[in-house]
Amino acid sequence: MIDYFVSAAVTLFVVIDPLGLAPIFLAVTSGFTPSERRWVAWRSSLIALCILAVFGAIGHLLLQALGISLPAFRIGGGLLLFYISFEMVFGNRAERSAGNSETREQQLHYLSVFPLAIPLMAGPGAITAIILLSGEAHGNPLWLAGLSAIVLVVVGSSLAVYLAAERMNDLLGITGNAVLSRLLGVLLAALAVQFVIDGVRTAFMPPS
Repeated sequence: MIDYFVSAAVTLFVVIDPLGLAPIFLAVTSGFTPSERRWVAWRSSLIALCILAVFGAIGHLLLQALGISLPAFRIGGGLLLFYISFEMVFGNRAERSAGNSETREQQLHYLSVFPLAIPLMAGPGAITAIILLSGEAHGNPLWLAGLSAIVLVVVGSSLAVYLAAERMNDLLGITGNAVLSRLLGVLLAALAVQFVIDGVRTAFMPPS
């Protein structure tokens, strides 16, 4: 049981990588106020927690019912993430953030869902991991409760990183944020391409 809990904790922390989310959170929320950033941080974390909980409970059955394979899910997430990275590099996201209040409110809702909750926190890797880990529990209530607690801790860590990212934003200033946004846009594009490559490789890999 201890080995299972250690394995689950290490897997989810590595896959979700809470510390690595801070600079990306700053980049995609560029142009928003501190209170708006906090709202996005809380909402995206709650959405990611709900998604992981659902997939932990019925994820395998849900994907089977819809006829969706995990490689296809990974490729789709990578393509959508690439679109976001394109906007970050060319500044389109920051320009739209300066729009009217209705558009801004919609952006806050959309941003908390994508790309923060999906696919950065509850992405293909995390969903695959949670499906496999829940399967390894074999319906044991104690193991499932421990897995739920681990998921809560990992998502809570991501939320704490999001909230602490505001201090980094103050230190960077306008120029620093502009440079960081473009740089992370390129890195995010590379991550998106890697998502697609992994999905294609898995989809066409001959069964062993």
